Amino acid sequence: MAKTTATKSPLIRIAKREDISRPKAWLIRIAAILIALLVDGLIIFAIVHLNPVAVYQAMFSGAFGTARRGWITLRDAGILLCIGIGLAPAFKMKFWNLGAEGQILVGGIATAGCMIYLGGRLPAPLLLLVMAVASIAAGAVWGLIPAAAKARWDTNESLFTLMLNYVAIQLTSYAVARWENPFGSNTVGVINQNTQAGWFPKLFGQTYGLNLLLALILMLAMFVYLNYTKHGYEIAVAGESHNTARYAGINMTKVYLRTMVISGAICGFTGFIAVAGSSHTISTSTAGGRGFTAIIVAWLSKFNPFVMVLISMLLAFLGSGATEIASRYNLNDYAAQMIEGVILFFILGSEFFINYRLIFRGKEERAA
Repeated sequence: MAKTTATKSPLIRIAKREDISRPKAWLIRIAAILIALLVDGLIIFAIVHLNPVAVYQAMFSGAFGTARRGWITLRDAGILLCIGIGLAPAFKMKFWNLGAEGQILVGGIATAGCMIYLGGRLPAPLLLLVMAVASIAAGAVWGLIPAAAKARWDTNESLFTLMLNYVAIQLTSYAVARWENPFGSNTVGVINQNTQAGWFPKLFGQTYGLNLLLALILMLAMFVYLNYTKHGYEIAVAGESHNTARYAGINMTKVYLRTMVISGAICGFTGFIAVAGSSHTISTSTAGGRGFTAIIVAWLSKFNPFVMVLISMLLAFLGSGATEIASRYNLNDYAAQMIEGVILFFILGSEFFINYRLIFRGKEERAA
């Protein structure tokens, strides 16, 4: 008789979790952050022989050490929040919009153009309104282009939106060359520095108060849109399965176009906030990579605008803190970014243990 060889089951198997309570999911995320801080502490001590606690105190000081630093951190968090809100409907529909950088830039170009050509000619409230509408329109068009291509020719939206970023960068370079001030400087400089035409006014005595108010309004509006409207329902169904959406009678062409117009418009509006409410200039670094960072905001929050606030604050804190420790301890940017990267790595890794569980050989199925 032929011998039969028993095959052992794998030492570890991975199974998708059917369900996990929200408190347990947040405990996993918090544990990931604590472990990341311990790992960072070891790295800090091994490389630069600094007290990790002192380094973390420096990070906190860099983000919230003074009122001005605190408001700058909140300003940066607000911009990340706005971009994440813009990406949320597209990502929830599984339309991978990687073009937020370009949509921010074209919105910023439209804003800067209005400030340069209409500043001093229109009353301040009307000028701000025109700038906002122009930035929304520019971002909406930039979002509509890949959506139309997807609906008509089923193009790859990831590559299409990504390539449009480079087109937007070149348009920004052209705008900078056209508006450079002083001539030959290759920069636009601070627009309307003397008159402050087109600048956000202070709100409640705070320079960035209006920035945060607009971000919170967008957050609430997107929450209602995604959870309590027909369009939000169609996005959710399309995100589960495009075929199911078509079977249910949902016009996917309309959903593509409408959702990406909204996504691009919000990102373009973020360009308005960044130019009129923060830098008061336009350059190829106006987006500053935040269009890609905001992907983490949208993804980790599971497209919940309220959770986006927490993720945006964490990322803004890490950015401000990394800059502070780099300057205080004379570290280069790579060391500071490494600390930030380790924390982000563990946060992203925690999502694996939220969505999957490890099953060990010889044990009853249990979560890791």
